[in-house]
Amino acid sequence: MKDKNIKYRNIKNDVFKALVILLTAICTLPLLLVLYRIFSEGISVINWNFFINLPKPVGEQGGGIANALSGSILMILVSSIIAIPLGISIGIHLSENRKSKLTYWALLSVDVLQGIPSIVIGILIYLWVVKPMGSFSAFSGSIALSLIMLPSIIKSTEETLKLIPDSLKEASLSLGVPYYRTMLKVILPSGITGILAGTILSIARVAGETAPLLFTAFGNPFMNTNIFKPMSSLPAIIFNYSISPYEDWHKLAWGASFILIIIILILNIITKIAQARWKVQF
Repeated sequence: MKDKNIKYRNIKNDVFKALVILLTAICTLPLLLVLYRIFSEGISVINWNFFINLPKPVGEQGGGIANALSGSILMILVSSIIAIPLGISIGIHLSENRKSKLTYWALLSVDVLQGIPSIVIGILIYLWVVKPMGSFSAFSGSIALSLIMLPSIIKSTEETLKLIPDSLKEASLSLGVPYYRTMLKVILPSGITGILAGTILSIARVAGETAPLLFTAFGNPFMNTNIFKPMSSLPAIIFNYSISPYEDWHKLAWGASFILIIIILILNIITKIAQARWKVQF
């Protein structure tokens, strides 16, 4: 009787494992199909001229995404400069002051901000920044992207610092090290893995945002490095070219999609490498 029960449990275990594997494959299949379509359509467009040329007028062959690529890099850089120091600072405050009323309202604000659709953020930045400035600009687009980045950076910083033992901070303070140096030299380096992972993943997320940039940076068919002027981006050029009736623009949209997917994959790989290299054991 005992052997039958063991055999029956083993059969149920094998069935459950097979079911989990099957469901995992079903969930992964759509992603693989999307990646296959993007890679198969986009790889044929990729060449050196694709990276260094500007878009061509309708009817002319060729063209590239130099303006969109440089615009995306510049806006992500500016939004990172805004969001990373602010997000880490707020995360430190939330982890250090866990029971204050300010912490409660800050956490509520972060949760609400995380749930706001990106297109709504784009509309708000249009009303708050674009209209007062009198024109679309990469700067307003960067502000919109930084608001989208903030919740991930704040939450990753807060949750990571909560895992660091209080004894580590107490030991530093007992040796006479000032509080700010303790946080900068002891606590933050100890939690670099989680903070870095959250930061890179937030960058990967905003790299593909389209809706906020349509209301803020708008777009520009020419090369522009002035952040106070309209600027193109990879998501915007993909959107505009994919809805156009021109076959050449469709090819450029597939190529830009391929580049965007590669950038996001690289950012995720960097996150995994960073987690493996700087993992801290407590």
